[in-house]
Amino acid sequence: MIEGKNAVIEAIRAGRPLDKVFLARGSNDKALAFIASSAKSAGVAVTECDRRKLDAMSATHAHQGVIAVAAAREYCTLEDILDRAAELSQDPFVVVLDGVEDPRNLGAIIRCAECAGAHGIVIPKHRSAGLTAAADKTSAGAAEHMLVARVPNLAAALQTMKDRGLWIYGAEAGGGSPLWKTDMKGPVCLVIGSEGAGMSRLVREACDFVMDIPLMGRVNSLNASAAAAVLLYEIVRQRQ
Repeated sequence: MIEGKNAVIEAIRAGRPLDKVFLARGSNDKALAFIASSAKSAGVAVTECDRRKLDAMSATHAHQGVIAVAAAREYCTLEDILDRAAELSQDPFVVVLDGVEDPRNLGAIIRCAECAGAHGIVIPKHRSAGLTAAADKTSAGAAEHMLVARVPNLAAALQTMKDRGLWIYGAEAGGGSPLWKTDMKGPVCLVIGSEGAGMSRLVREACDFVMDIPLMGRVNSLNASAAAAVLLYEIVRQRQ
């Protein structure tokens, strides 16, 4: 956590990787407005929130209406992920996370994806966990090896991948054909939605195929990281 106006301004000026900047809602402070514009220009997600949330987050109790969360490492671009697959002469294998907001789930998915040989993970700038210390720790070191891109619009990123020849597979409870009957060989992008809401409408509409994991028990869903492990290793099985 980086707290206070001057500290956050200098972190942005220094180009330090930031995951998100939290600003007090309704403030007319010029310094906070400057921080907001500077952060957005640097590609950092900015979220306005109640001062009580800032108070709860603050370790110094002198946050001055702004707290920045430093990223564990730098984000890459979607092109970097596709380029990595090309460099390895492999069909692209990309994972997109739509609304996974728990950093521990993100870290666990990064770990699974790295073990499964995925070339990178794509997350949205807003309504998503980022590369925080909690995500980094849960990944058990995999975050150091996995490319993670953060994009402003997931639907546009999916279209870019379609234009590059990838097939888009979405996973949703009760959403479509059973996982085991879905052909996922070749250039593939796997989309995993949030545990509660699943995939957003625009993201679902961008999918070429929608599939689900057959559930045999009484509980009607797996958590996002457990579902990711099942899906990723079915893709590994088919690719081999």
